[in-house]
Amino acid sequence: MAKVCEICGKKPTTGNNVSHAHNKTRKVWNPNLQKVRALRNGQVRAIKVCTRCIRSGAVVKAG
Repeated sequence: MAKVCEICGKKPTTGNNVSHAHNKTRKVWNPNLQKVRALRNGQVRAIKVCTRCIRSGAVVKAG
């Protein structure tokens, strides 16, 4: 399953870990996704949503 928020589309970003000796290794930052039972198009579905969308009220929880 994709690591993408179904509300805002937030997805993993990439970059480098840079050590004190300036050695660079690739790194991935994943969004903080949670499975939430929410109302989507009038139906209750389990969707993957980032915590920012949950906090901001962009998700209507089923319940």
